[in-house]
Amino acid sequence: MSTELPLDAARQENMTRILDAAQRLFRHYGYSKTTVADIARDLGMSPANIYRFFASKVEIHQALCGRMLAASYQQALDIRHMKASASERLRLYLLGNYQTILDTMLDETKVHEMIVVAIERDWHVIEKHIDAIHDLMAEIISEGIAAGEFADQDPVTASRCFGAATVNLCHPQMVAQCLAKTNRASPDDLIDYAIRALKK
Repeated sequence: MSTELPLDAARQENMTRILDAAQRLFRHYGYSKTTVADIARDLGMSPANIYRFFASKVEIHQALCGRMLAASYQQALDIRHMKASASERLRLYLLGNYQTILDTMLDETKVHEMIVVAIERDWHVIEKHIDAIHDLMAEIISEGIAAGEFADQDPVTASRCFGAATVNLCHPQMVAQCLAKTNRASPDDLIDYAIRALKK
């Protein structure tokens, strides 16, 4: 019996290997200091082989950010389907997302550099992620409205406003800037305020 992977599966496996190596090197050396040649050397292949799967280092970076955002979306999706009140689910999402930023983006400065570069380039993967998170939050808010927990309102608009009001907890650069400030609302106070606004 042949043990060779189907073409699509083999391609995906190679892409995953490249992304894993790139993430490891970006974490260690930083995004700006890592080249495609470095990634190829780490994998024992030629740069030309890398370019068979990714057109550039920017494309590798985009794919890595997409993978990180997919994990973030899955975390939000799991919370969206929890058996809890709408308020509690919104709170859990924001606190969980905030903690993830603290743990994986700020404590590891090289990872933070990757995220900053992505945000500055305003890649479509980030915009798509923001839209997907807004959709999930709108679903939670809609359930809160139906349960009488929140005031009757357009859940889509409410979700966007809720996201804007709590952006300090979700945007890596803003989280980093606010950590050292003593004149900023605490995460719990900010979440309480935003949730109260949905109830009025």
